[in-house]
Amino acid sequence: MKNQNYQKQLDLLLKQFENQTRAVPVVQKPSLLLHACCGPCSSYVLEYLCNYFNITVFYYNPNIYPEDEYKRRLNELKNFYTKFPPVLNNHVCIIEEKYNPEDFYNAINIKNEPFLADEKEKGERCRRCYEFRLKKAYEYAVKNNFDYYCTTLSISPFKDADKINTEGLKIAGNSQSDVKTKWLLSNFKKKNGFKRSLELSEEYNLYRQQYCGCIYSLKNNSEK
Repeated sequence: MKNQNYQKQLDLLLKQFENQTRAVPVVQKPSLLLHACCGPCSSYVLEYLCNYFNITVFYYNPNIYPEDEYKRRLNELKNFYTKFPPVLNNHVCIIEEKYNPEDFYNAINIKNEPFLADEKEKGERCRRCYEFRLKKAYEYAVKNNFDYYCTTLSISPFKDADKINTEGLKIAGNSQSDVKTKWLLSNFKKKNGFKRSLELSEEYNLYRQQYCGCIYSLKNNSEK
């Protein structure tokens, strides 16, 4: 998946949707389950995609440490959505999954591979975290018959879009052939997506965390 232009592929798909809508104005928008980690990261993504999809936001982030931080990010996201026109105008809803940090630690296998704790972001620990959360999102998307699933994670310059898209495609590709849910290719930091998320964060006075989420990213950021 290296060196692919995910944004170009997404733009081509959205153009197809536009053409279909012009040809048949009453055509229903496809459904999208969008995994989100916080309000700031989801801001631009929702602004960008709400015209093309019926979106449900999926908040599943047991990697976030400590629990107070997890709750703060979730509450900030919920509060932001009560004010954000793309959410209000398109009836975006939020699904919150169970917060159990042990699920995260087991998924990255930190007990047996403690050296992963010292990795910088974008390494194997992060890849396992992408995979872990995307599997949960995909399971929910399939169970509830969504057309697509995706994540806001690629908007961050500290996240590896190649690994995110590779995991998303692999998870969907390993499913049964009769399952309709597909992975939505993306690299939301492109087209000034990250810059726009900063602008929206300032406009709505959003809390922007100083580390990705897990205890290891907090430790690495503190050392910096």
